[in-house]
Amino acid sequence: MAVRIRMKKTGAKNKPCFRIVVADARAQRDGNIIENIGYYDPRHQDEKVDVARAEYWIARGAQPSEIVNDVILRAKGIPKPKKDYKKKEVAAPAAEAKKEEQAAAQA
Repeated sequence: MAVRIRMKKTGAKNKPCFRIVVADARAQRDGNIIENIGYYDPRHQDEKVDVARAEYWIARGAQPSEIVNDVILRAKGIPKPKKDYKKKEVAAPAAEAKKEEQAAAQA
């Protein structure tokens, strides 16, 4: 059985609130759950996760969703790694060889 740690939607229309739950990957979003391990309220930036239970399920193969993974990392106090969207400049091998030749000639 594939297990996921994901969010279950609660709250009213246009006022979302989510519970962080452990559920079978095939279950519906708001369907049957195995365990409730926390909550996440994006409007008030309020979140709480039982990190010990999350680690327990992750150790047994549960896959957290992207947002839940970020919430768990914040609860642990680990900052989210920043993505580098800038393209890295790749120097051509011939250009590097020219630079080395010029440096050797100057020395």
